[in-house]
Amino acid sequence: MTLMERWGYIFAVICYAPLPVVTATAQAASPQQQQPAAQIQTVLSQPLPSLRGDHLNVQIVRVRYAPGQSSQPHSHPCPVIGYVLEGAVRMQVQDPAASRPGPATIYRAGDSFYESPNGRHLVSANASQSESATFLATFVCDHPTPLTVPVSPTESH
Repeated sequence: MTLMERWGYIFAVICYAPLPVVTATAQAASPQQQQPAAQIQTVLSQPLPSLRGDHLNVQIVRVRYAPGQSSQPHSHPCPVIGYVLEGAVRMQVQDPAASRPGPATIYRAGDSFYESPNGRHLVSANASQSESATFLATFVCDHPTPLTVPVSPTESH
């Protein structure tokens, strides 16, 4: 396992592993009466691009879209790992190495996704006209940079 794979594993466990809920009753219970350990499930495994390990910074941003709301086309200079908390979001990203955008994809609560650095985020929208949607966007950067950069209309076609 490479250093980056280990960092990715540690990062995923820290950010997305469910934590067991401990109550006062559970603390007082005997070992035979305690609840089983929390179940852990990998929701995303994605190799990260080469990053300078001595300058790593992680920022987690909560994004909430009202019904029907969307963002203007944009890109992110750093890799992004997303996790949908509620509702559904529609995303379409063009990888910087691709000549055409990927398909528009709908991610629902519990789904995760990955965006390569500098990909053109052509669609980022709530997939519902009646319910809100919330997701976490986790940015892994190795240099100071704005998290989001606007894409001009001519670049988004």
